[in-house]
Amino acid sequence: MAKASKYFEFKQCVSIVKATGQQAKNLKELRKLIASVGDESILHHTHQYFIKGHMLDYTNDFSQWAGEYLEERALAERLTSIDPYTLKSITAVRKELIREIDAFLDAFPEPRDVTSGNEFYFNETINLVFPVGVKTKNLAEFLVALEHVDSGSIYYHFYDSRIRLGEGAVDDFSRWIEHTLGRKNLADSIRAIDPFMHSIESIRSHIKNVVEEYVRADMEGVAT
Repeated sequence: MAKASKYFEFKQCVSIVKATGQQAKNLKELRKLIASVGDESILHHTHQYFIKGHMLDYTNDFSQWAGEYLEERALAERLTSIDPYTLKSITAVRKELIREIDAFLDAFPEPRDVTSGNEFYFNETINLVFPVGVKTKNLAEFLVALEHVDSGSIYYHFYDSRIRLGEGAVDDFSRWIEHTLGRKNLADSIRAIDPFMHSIESIRSHIKNVVEEYVRADMEGVAT
């Protein structure tokens, strides 16, 4: 049964990029630094790729660099296949990156350097999180808010939450919908949306469509 006193509070995530001072000019140097940089840097270049507004030809900064600057398309595709949201930890993501690079270096042990200015620069992200003053107590209010909040809010509640909550496919939206509104079927439908395959705005549209369909069915007495 829904708990009417419980609100979903939308929060905003603003990311500040911090340089580590480390850079790689070829694949061997990239591999060495991937093995040694802090988790915050791996997180920045993999999990937080989607908040940067890139097109989805690539799915992390490493694959983008390999494809665009090293011009190693095969390697870029292998790195793109790594889905950080299905792996259990940053350590697991790091190991997969190294495994794919090592396999490539076994076949091509003498990688060329990129041209000056196109080195891979390792960065970290400092996230500032704050409430935006929007609380919703039911699905109708949730839909209105979802349509108008900034993309940084969508990122925080759908992407960042998967790391923050430590529950794999669970995001803030589906967690609230299941545990506060008691709508497990709807929560499962939202969790079925693959974060790896969509931009943030596409995620917003998918959630909106799923919730609208559920509300419509609920009004017709179909949803349970």
